[in-house]
Amino acid sequence: MMPKPAQVLSLRSGHVQVPAFLPDATLGVVRSVDSADLSACRVEGVVMNTFHLMQRPGSSTIQALGGLHKMSGWPGPIVTDSGGFQAYSMIRQNSKYGHLTERGLVFQPDEGGRSSGRSSDRNSKRKYQLTPEKTVQLQLSYGSDVVICLDDCTHVDAGENEQREAVRRTVAWARRGKEEYLRQVDQRKIPLDQRPLLFAVIQGGGVKEYRRECAESLLEIGFDGFGYGGWPLDASGALLSDIIGYTRELVPREFPMHALGVGHPDNVLACYRLGYDLFDSAMPTRDARHGRLFTFTTPPEGSAAGLTGEWLDYVYIGDDRHIKSNQPVSAYCDALCCIRYSRGYLHHLFKIDDSLFLRLATLHNLRFMTQLTERIRSQAG
Repeated sequence: MMPKPAQVLSLRSGHVQVPAFLPDATLGVVRSVDSADLSACRVEGVVMNTFHLMQRPGSSTIQALGGLHKMSGWPGPIVTDSGGFQAYSMIRQNSKYGHLTERGLVFQPDEGGRSSGRSSDRNSKRKYQLTPEKTVQLQLSYGSDVVICLDDCTHVDAGENEQREAVRRTVAWARRGKEEYLRQVDQRKIPLDQRPLLFAVIQGGGVKEYRRECAESLLEIGFDGFGYGGWPLDASGALLSDIIGYTRELVPREFPMHALGVGHPDNVLACYRLGYDLFDSAMPTRDARHGRLFTFTTPPEGSAAGLTGEWLDYVYIGDDRHIKSNQPVSAYCDALCCIRYSRGYLHHLFKIDDSLFLRLATLHNLRFMTQLTERIRSQAG
């Protein structure tokens, strides 16, 4: 499948030029940077997580602080994930954290629960319930620009019975989520042009028949966009290109598609070429904090926008060879990290574990990701 031309996704808090990488601000913050930093890196939107936010700082606190935009100081678009992946990564992997029912998720707080001054022992006994209806209610109350329906996420290698059940549950939950969304926007009297978009997630693991069944059922219900559901990598860490591409082919081109959890630069480019529009992951910022910085090997000029051959490289800033280097991390980066500071200074900050390194390195990898999508858009144009 050939990628479609670059376009703009219009949301109530602003526009997102697609393809776009949206950094993960899981708990309302992209770690080590603020909203002004994000804007300076030309980030156009972020992804936050309902499952985690409802626990910390808690929904009543978010509302008391004016919603996610005001609380975080981020004026641009916010996508809120529903919690479906957390059901997989926590509950399906370890039943002590909770269980799935037809109603939704029942789980114990993560890491001792919300920070409310209560003891961790008391918090550990508290249980939360997240239903398809509640996740929509919460996301709307948070002021989200893209609401994602609750889904039942599975591992790609799970058995067919588990995949079939996950598809059935995902479709049922999406239908309930859509009904609740319509009730809520009607009750809140939200004008059509101010309503957040509603996305559903396509599950089915590695079984194409179930992916098709899920996609067709969700398209019949009707949503503004869709996400690829499930961990996007195989056991060896390779992108599941075949099933990811097949899932995109199931959805008409006019609907935006979010490659949920895809954030490695190579995988972003590969998924774009398969037709995906939005990408998110904590990997680029996490790598930055651990000293792995992304770099282009070629300038952006040219018909291929410098995205052919071995276009991606890494600088491991903790390596001793950078101790006395006066060179920037990248000659093609216009972020503060590379305009003002040398590899040698960043190496020093990294070795003394100074918080300034976390900020500068995060800025660099974020700008790399937005430069990557800019290069892709110039190539598509």
